[in-house]
Amino acid sequence: MATTPQGLTDLRGQEGPPLTLSYPPGTVLIVSGLPGSGKSTLLRRLTTAGTAAPAAPAVPAVDPRTSHEACEAVMPTWLPYAVYRPWARAKHFRRLRAEVRGGRPFLVHDCGSRAWMRRWLAREAARQGHELHLILLDVTATEALAGQEARGRWAPRRVFDKHRRGLDRLLGELSGAGGSLPEAASVVLLDRVSRERVAAVEFAPDAG
Repeated sequence: MATTPQGLTDLRGQEGPPLTLSYPPGTVLIVSGLPGSGKSTLLRRLTTAGTAAPAAPAVPAVDPRTSHEACEAVMPTWLPYAVYRPWARAKHFRRLRAEVRGGRPFLVHDCGSRAWMRRWLAREAARQGHELHLILLDVTATEALAGQEARGRWAPRRVFDKHRRGLDRLLGELSGAGGSLPEAASVVLLDRVSRERVAAVEFAPDAG
């Protein structure tokens, strides 16, 4: 079963057959949610097959943790991450910029609390003639904390609370704006039930 998200697609609480989400060519697709909400698991599933062209490579995912770990690997073990966090973030944003300017579709692992980043990515995508789309995992803080426990990796409480406030603002904005965001061509809302339905994403081939 395939669907093309437009505006707000609210799948929360909906069980059903496996679902493929279809997007335009060159889409920048952000997957957002609290730490422990299942973003990484969903991204792994979605990056195994992600274009309508049979011979096309898997769609890449840009995850800030990749930049974090790359910087950590070359730093002394005694050096706190806070010291080289700006370098890791700069590395992450350089990769985001390179991907969006490359013109091919890609996925972004994001907490969802930074509206300015969505707006920046939307502007960069629009310059290439492409769109920004969003998948938002709406799970409770309790569910997200249980997810962190299951994976054995915890976000600091201060960071978790910051992301939770940001996600609450985002959900409130969606509720108050008739289910739309100015920067996003579509928003798909998932919860712990419906996130298991999304089996794949596909992107239309670029006519160019």
